Amino acid sequence: MTSMIPAAPILPGWSHVYSGKVRDLYQPASDGGPFAGRDDVVLVVASDRISAYDHILATEIPDKGRILTGLSLWWFGQLNVPNHVVATTVEDGVPAAVAGRAMVCRKLEMFPIECISRGYLTGSGLIEYRASQTVCSLPLPAGLVDGSRLEKAIFTPSAKAEVGEHDENITYEAMVDTVGAGIAEDLRRLTLGIYSRAEEIARERGIILADTKVEFGTDPATGVITLGDEVLTPDSSRFWDAGLWAPGQAQPSFDKQYVRDWLASAESGWDRASDTPPPALPADVVQRTRARYVEAFERLTGATFV
Repeated sequence: MTSMIPAAPILPGWSHVYSGKVRDLYQPASDGGPFAGRDDVVLVVASDRISAYDHILATEIPDKGRILTGLSLWWFGQLNVPNHVVATTVEDGVPAAVAGRAMVCRKLEMFPIECISRGYLTGSGLIEYRASQTVCSLPLPAGLVDGSRLEKAIFTPSAKAEVGEHDENITYEAMVDTVGAGIAEDLRRLTLGIYSRAEEIARERGIILADTKVEFGTDPATGVITLGDEVLTPDSSRFWDAGLWAPGQAQPSFDKQYVRDWLASAESGWDRASDTPPPALPADVVQRTRARYVEAFERLTGATFV
């Protein structure tokens, strides 16, 4: 990640400890606040930042952080899986300045694995399939094309990379070597269960869930494997419009595709191979990208985004 991350907001009662591509993390300050003195929680704030091609862009997408947070919270409520959420409202301790885009979460001992479930062939899986007819070394039938629905969803883990690096697809056997056979099986079962439930819910709303990435950790207080980070948002999942699904070509997705397409176009004037940061996004690209995120939120949840 070559672009600078903007300074995180100062929040009374909380001390900033880390910033990622989208999220800022805080721990309770020692000098007051509703969670003062606690070392078992963290405040997760979703910004409006957007990244593409290993750069954090200078232009933000208005309300993106609120959409990601609201959608994650909605999905947590649909899934019968323990999650890390402790508080989501100002009344329960979320700072008013970041209300709607932040949640207080339990600290988890995170597993160094990105847990990915794929029900359709596309993206990096398609690249590997074309070379070897496998995805993460799992053999697949011949004749599949971009957007093909798999007969059965598959679990394809990846190893978490350092910030700014790409996660590396690994085999299930390599995952077992990292976390142990018992944990590996639990993570696979939980991930495929989440995908199955979410794919069914999305399909009822005219949306295809092609694949999704989830992360888990152990709750130190209980030892229970717990779902963390964001879940089933356009930043962590690939959603397609079921009415437009047409295998054999790239599918329009509910994410930052408008941003990637514009940056790759001659109009942007940006050379991806250079060390030059990407240019500011034009207003119409910002508006269309925001609209795509809003549409995903509203179609999935059935609620109007305000």
